[in-house]
Amino acid sequence: MPLYPQTEPYDHGMLDVGDGNRVYWETCGNPHGKPALVLHGGPGSGCSPYSRRLFDPAAYRIVLLDQRGCGRSTPHASAYGTDMGVNTTSHLIADLELLRRHLGIGRWLVWGVSWGSVLGLRYAQTHPGSVSELVLTGVATGSGAEVALLTRGLGRIFPAAFERFLGGLPAGAREGNLALAYNRLIESPDPGVRARAARAWTDWETATIPAPPGSVERFEDETFRLGFARTVTHYWGNDHFLGEGDDEGVVLRDAPLLAGLPGTLVQGSLDFGNLLGIVWRLHHAWPGSELVIVDDVGHDTRAPGMADALVAATDKYARR
Repeated sequence: MPLYPQTEPYDHGMLDVGDGNRVYWETCGNPHGKPALVLHGGPGSGCSPYSRRLFDPAAYRIVLLDQRGCGRSTPHASAYGTDMGVNTTSHLIADLELLRRHLGIGRWLVWGVSWGSVLGLRYAQTHPGSVSELVLTGVATGSGAEVALLTRGLGRIFPAAFERFLGGLPAGAREGNLALAYNRLIESPDPGVRARAARAWTDWETATIPAPPGSVERFEDETFRLGFARTVTHYWGNDHFLGEGDDEGVVLRDAPLLAGLPGTLVQGSLDFGNLLGIVWRLHHAWPGSELVIVDDVGHDTRAPGMADALVAATDKYARR
């Protein structure tokens, strides 16, 4: 099933969400169509025009936003003076509700990729009346086990890259929570320390998560690189600000709260997150969900087969 043609926003704006933050949003497609919210990954990636093409513009009112601190939202996380204490999961969820009311939307389909799937799941669990369906890909739940896999566990698969990754930290910081250790460097008042830590972090991500060239090239933008690394390590180093839970995390624990909510999970068979069986366990703990596995694909929504499956999912829900 092919992607839909590229569409341009018919409206956009900057929403004052408090705490000195203004969040960029845009809407595309049919102003009277079924509302759909797109949640980007990272955290800290910013929204992409590509996501618009996964929805029928004649059927959907497609809403995209740059979450706090990234993309066109202000202030940007790359700025040393930006207060990251007001950039947490609960803040982002409150922003979504504020945007929904600002746009006059009752319920919307929520589409999320990677970190966006974590945010979408927790949003649906805590605001069930606001979400009509979920379409999630590159599925994650924000658990400590997932962070441990992506920061340390993959070192056995990529030993040379892992040695360089550890080498970016002081000797005394190479045990324990590596994301938090890197975040402390990125919060340094010394711009050289911040820059080197951000580069080491994104080099590790580039080595371990195969991605299309455009995704890799964005790390050559110093502002993007620093803001992205600062935001990711801020969330990963603090349990994604999801509250108390065991190693499996609160999102998987609360999956039964999603019972009755239609949802489709589209996952590449080679996504490293599958090593923990998270998406399979989420599917079986969420009555009413559908799991679609795309063979020979990793953590990449643009790969052959992934886009087809994602378009098929949004097309199905357009008819509800």
